[in-house]
Amino acid sequence: MRRMRIVSIGGGPGGLYFSILMKKAFPEVEIQVYERNKSDDTFGWGVVFSDETLGNFEQADSTSMEMIRESFAYWGDIETYYKDQVIRSTGHGFCGLARKKLLQIFHERCWDLGVKIEFERDVTDPDDPEIVGGADLVLAADGLNSIVRAKYEQFFKPSLDWRHCRFLWFGTTKPLDAFTFIFEQNEHGLHQVHAYPFQRGDEPLSTFIVECHEDTWRKAGLDQADEATTLAYYTDLFKDHLDGHPLLTNKSVWRAFPTVTAECWHHENRVLIGDSAHTAHFSIGSGTKLAMEDAVALVDAFKEHGTSDVPKVLAAYQEARHVDCIKIQKAAQTSLEWFENSARYMDQDPLQFMFNLMTRSKRITYDNLAERDPELVRRVDEWFAEQAGTPRIKGAPCPPPMFAPFDLRELTLANRVVVSPMCQYSAVNGVVGDWHLVHLGSRAVGGAGLVMTEMTDVHPKGRISPGCAGIWNDVQARAWERIVEFVHNSSKAAIGIQLAHAGRKGSCSLAWEGDAPLTDETAWQTIGPSALPFSEGWPAPRAMDREDMERVRDDFAAATVRALKAGFDLVELHMAHGYLLSSFLSPAANQRTDEYGGSLENRMRFPLEVLDAARAAWPD
Repeated sequence: MRRMRIVSIGGGPGGLYFSILMKKAFPEVEIQVYERNKSDDTFGWGVVFSDETLGNFEQADSTSMEMIRESFAYWGDIETYYKDQVIRSTGHGFCGLARKKLLQIFHERCWDLGVKIEFERDVTDPDDPEIVGGADLVLAADGLNSIVRAKYEQFFKPSLDWRHCRFLWFGTTKPLDAFTFIFEQNEHGLHQVHAYPFQRGDEPLSTFIVECHEDTWRKAGLDQADEATTLAYYTDLFKDHLDGHPLLTNKSVWRAFPTVTAECWHHENRVLIGDSAHTAHFSIGSGTKLAMEDAVALVDAFKEHGTSDVPKVLAAYQEARHVDCIKIQKAAQTSLEWFENSARYMDQDPLQFMFNLMTRSKRITYDNLAERDPELVRRVDEWFAEQAGTPRIKGAPCPPPMFAPFDLRELTLANRVVVSPMCQYSAVNGVVGDWHLVHLGSRAVGGAGLVMTEMTDVHPKGRISPGCAGIWNDVQARAWERIVEFVHNSSKAAIGIQLAHAGRKGSCSLAWEGDAPLTDETAWQTIGPSALPFSEGWPAPRAMDREDMERVRDDFAAATVRALKAGFDLVELHMAHGYLLSSFLSPAANQRTDEYGGSLENRMRFPLEVLDAARAAWPD
């Protein structure tokens, strides 16, 4: 019986780990790894993991995991150097080792299992018969600049989003004992460091990644600098943090980070793994982890479906992995963008900045951080309460920040709990009733600082459905006044109204009756910036002329006046969700050729006219 043959183009952690696991599961399979570098080459410095990522790898191959653990440097703290202060957070749990050591462990494990590795073999053609001839599976473990992905781009459908910071990898002999962030400003701009230990003992080493926005990079002349000049620049800038230790180079060249996504991870017998399929910014340290988890998932798919139907296995692999990868990439992208824009936070108090940094990716929340580091969260709470003027009970713990008051001009909210607008579709001719009183009144009595009405329309033809609330006449305003009086008399909550016009999304049935365009005599003609239907099968709106615009503008102003008379504490204009003002902003819905279409400035013109009219009707 013919043996299955697998070729891995690339011998990084993902390709090697897959080879180990696949050979363990299917010893009869022939696996050949082609790696362009030497066996003892490596670029970059350390690889970092968090404690919670290790369980799956232990289960997948305890032998390699034991070897990895023996090389780990462990730490549990995060230090942030900011404004001549250092703030430490504890309870996190990290471990790291040299990337070179990780690869050596995988090399040894591959050789023990019978995986063949050919070093210094640079594959330039992913279909070279000398390389892939007779292969049942071609593993694209060739990283960010994957030649496999590039050659079959029309099938993998990749997207590369090149970001706005520049970064490079240094090492240092300084023995760090925490994950370290440094934020240092000079005449050129803000420079930030992501650093962590990865080698203990007599020859300690730490990774020292320097990142700055491309504007800072250019102002400093670093776009024209060679490696030696760059090294000298940062050795001087961070001398107070290095304590006499040198920065070390290893092809320390400037890079821009691309967020890579691929719509499809497989084509025929070819499959993407690790950075060839997806990238995650180094600020959450998940690139190697993701590649190794890909390897686990791919081997699991072979275990489940066997080796006879490779396309089926590859489809199952992507199905099993893509949602988790999307989650990690989302968190990584949020973290990446935080660091791109970190200069905006440089005026924050150090405690506030540290909390902001720790929760930037949304994977660590207020509650999660309180479990990891209750003392830091207690200090943040105390600082925040003092800044916000939070009422305190003597001897009681400090309330969480969500219960701090919040000032909106002259309006002070008792806390930061806001009940968002939720359409009830229960009004009669736009008039709200007991249902709305109970709905909004109960939330106010429940302790929210602000309750917002549902989308309330400024004209009968501006409704989504016949059940939508309105404030285009005085009868409707008086009905709202009853609810406003209850909220003010029975709670500490403020109440705001959301004013809107549905535009081309109007004239629909109630949500529980289909939520589709009306087709009988109750339907009305909708309007929009252009005569383009909201969706296929929907009626086209009438393109608005100047008279329509003036009428809608005046409707919003009149509704604002009625809201003020009804006693509302604030007015919000709805410019989202594809409704009228939103559709003016959208180039897909707004294809006008006059001064209200085309450029963003022009598309904003009418919504801003409405805003100005409503603002003029509301007192300062």
